[in-house]
Amino acid sequence: MEIATSFGTAAQAYERARPGYPAAAIEWLLPRQGAIVLDVGAGTGKLTAQLARAGHAVRAVDPDPTMLATLARRLPSVATAVGTAEDLPVDDLSVDAVTFGQSWHWVDPTLATQEAARVLRPGGRLGLFWNIRDETVPWVKELSGIMHSSAAERLLTEGMPEIGAPFTALEHAAWEWTATLTIAGLIDLAASRSDVIAMDPDERERVLAEVGALGARVATADGDILMPYRTHAFRALLA
Repeated sequence: MEIATSFGTAAQAYERARPGYPAAAIEWLLPRQGAIVLDVGAGTGKLTAQLARAGHAVRAVDPDPTMLATLARRLPSVATAVGTAEDLPVDDLSVDAVTFGQSWHWVDPTLATQEAARVLRPGGRLGLFWNIRDETVPWVKELSGIMHSSAAERLLTEGMPEIGAPFTALEHAAWEWTATLTIAGLIDLAASRSDVIAMDPDERERVLAEVGALGARVATADGDILMPYRTHAFRALLA
């Protein structure tokens, strides 16, 4: 998960620009309050915060200490631990749900499935979430051409995410919605992407300048950029 641990270098941009998830998606996975949830690949806590607001007791795990430090400052009541999906620092049979927000595409699905099954109680839930930009909108497609497609986008283009036994078959639901960004926020969004983080400084500067120019072109008179998203959620029960 080398690339997955690179996000800490852009933790602040990630926190400022990455969107949350529709409340309906959280409720679809966990319709009742009070679950003990392990949020894996929690990053700066985008999904973690929403799970907590929905009335669940959340623990956060991420391989990157810098991302977790940002999460801890934002959500001081949430317990955090450095760890990976393939080796969770959690006891057997200790949680009601395991969630991955924008992070399952970084894991070994076979090992991560086994670990999720280990820590879940009988009947527990596995939830996978992704926010994907709507590239049917011409300027969004142009943006993707500048930034390149992400690992998440490539995974979902290929079909359903891969999980294994002992879970039931994945169910899928999706929600369409719009986030409002500034030009600076659009630049932060690009700067928080793994491919952009991995670029050499000159190339990164060029890409972010192109993103800023595109943002200036599509922003409203008030300086708002309306980013269309489709949130994909997947759930499975421990059989």
